[in-house]
Amino acid sequence: MTPSSGGATLSTTPSLASQAEDAIYRKVWLRIIPFLFICYVVSFLDRINIGFAQLQMKQDLGFSDAMYGLGAAIFYVGYVLFEVPSNMALARFGARRTFSRIMVLWGLASVGMMAVTDAAHFYTLRFLLGVFEAGFFPGIVLYLSYWFPARRRAAVMAIFFAGVAVAGVLGGLVSGWIMRDMAGVMGLYGWQWMFAIEGAPAVVLGLLAIFLLADGPAQAKWLSPEERSFLQARHQQEALRTHHVSGHSLAALRQALSHRTTYLFAFIYFALTCGSLTLNFWMPLMIRDFGIKDVVEVSLYSVIPNAIGAVGLILIARRSDRRNERHGHFAVCTTGGALALAALTLHPSSFAVSLGLLSVAAVLIFAALPIFWSLPPGLLPAQTIAPGIAFISSVGITSGIVSPWLIGLVKTRTGNMDIALYILAGLLLLSGLAMWSLIPRKAATAATA
Repeated sequence: MTPSSGGATLSTTPSLASQAEDAIYRKVWLRIIPFLFICYVVSFLDRINIGFAQLQMKQDLGFSDAMYGLGAAIFYVGYVLFEVPSNMALARFGARRTFSRIMVLWGLASVGMMAVTDAAHFYTLRFLLGVFEAGFFPGIVLYLSYWFPARRRAAVMAIFFAGVAVAGVLGGLVSGWIMRDMAGVMGLYGWQWMFAIEGAPAVVLGLLAIFLLADGPAQAKWLSPEERSFLQARHQQEALRTHHVSGHSLAALRQALSHRTTYLFAFIYFALTCGSLTLNFWMPLMIRDFGIKDVVEVSLYSVIPNAIGAVGLILIARRSDRRNERHGHFAVCTTGGALALAALTLHPSSFAVSLGLLSVAAVLIFAALPIFWSLPPGLLPAQTIAPGIAFISSVGITSGIVSPWLIGLVKTRTGNMDIALYILAGLLLLSGLAMWSLIPRKAATAATA
C-alpha cells in the first residue's frame, strides 16, 4: 500500500515522493517531539537545578565544595546502575508506561529534595533521583529510532540537546528569582521552594504520557494505515527492531557487550559528557567567580551561554545532517570546546571575555552531543540497539560521577578550577580524536544515508 499524508501519496516521481515523505515525518514530529521536548527540559532542569541551589544551600547547610560535588556525582551512581535495565524495560513494555513511570518517580524525588537537612539526606535523595530518572534519555534515543531514519536523526536529536540549554535558560530565569523572593515564605529557604516548584511538573507530565504517547508507529492511531505501513517499512529497511523483538533479552545485552564499537562509543560519550556536565553543574559558580555576586544576576547571566548554545547546536546539527557528515563536525566542536575551556584558566580580566569563552564552550560542546547520538543506532547490530544504547549512555554518563567530584575536590583544595578544566579539555580532544580515527567514515556515512 502506498503511504499518504494529507491525501498525498508517495509517487514514483522523486520530488513528489520526497514531499509526501517529508509531510509524514513533519506530522510525526509535530505529534511527539513537542511533548517529549517539554519532558526532557523538565528532567534536565530537575537534574541541574542543584547548580543554582548550591549558591544558597551550601551556606545554609554547611556543605563544602567537595561535599556538594559528591552529592552531584551520587546522582549518576543510581543513574548508571539502573539505566540498562530501564531501557530494556522500554523495549519490552513500551514507551508509554516506561516514560510515565520514570517521570512520576523522578518528580517526586525532586520535590523531596526540599526536605534535605544534612549530607546524608542530600546523598540519599540525589541517588534516588538518579535511580528514578535512569533510562529516560537513552529511552528517547531508542524511541526516536522507531520513528525517524538515521539521516534525519541528528536534527531531531538536536532539539533535545537544545532542551539542555533551554533548561539552563529557564533555570537562570526562574531559579534565582525563586531562591531570592520565596526565601522565608512559610519558614522555608529559597532553595527548598525551588525544588518544590520545579519538581512538580514532572509528575503531571508523567501522567499525561500515558495518554499522549504511542509505543511506536504500529500503535499510532493518529496516523493513517498507509502512513503506519510506510514508517514500519522504513524502520525495517534500516535493520532496526521495534520493542516486539528480542532487543530486551539478556542475549541481546551480551551481544552488545561483545561489540567493539559499543565500547568505543561509550568512551567518546564519557569524554564528551565530562565537558557538558561541567557546564551544567558549575556554570553558576563559574559566573560568580567572574565577579558577579548577586544570586539573581548570576542566574540571569547564565541565560546567555545557554541561549546561545541552544540556537548554535541546532544550526550545527542541521548542517551536519544536510551535508551527511559527522566526523569533521564532531572534531571541530570538541576541539573548539576544549580550547575555550582551557582559555578560561587564563582568568581574563574582562567579564565580557570570560562570558564569551563560556558561551563558545557551551555552543560547541552542546552541539557535539546530537552529532554523536546520530551514529550509534545505525552502527550497532540491530538486535543490540536497546541494550547497546543504554550501555553507551550509562558508561558515558559515569562522567557525572567523576566530573562533579573532581571539580569539587580541586576547587576545595586549590581555590579554583584550573587543573580540572585542563583535564576536561584534554578529554574533549581525545573524544574528537577517537571519533575521527576509529569510526570508519564510509560506515558512518552509510548509517546516516
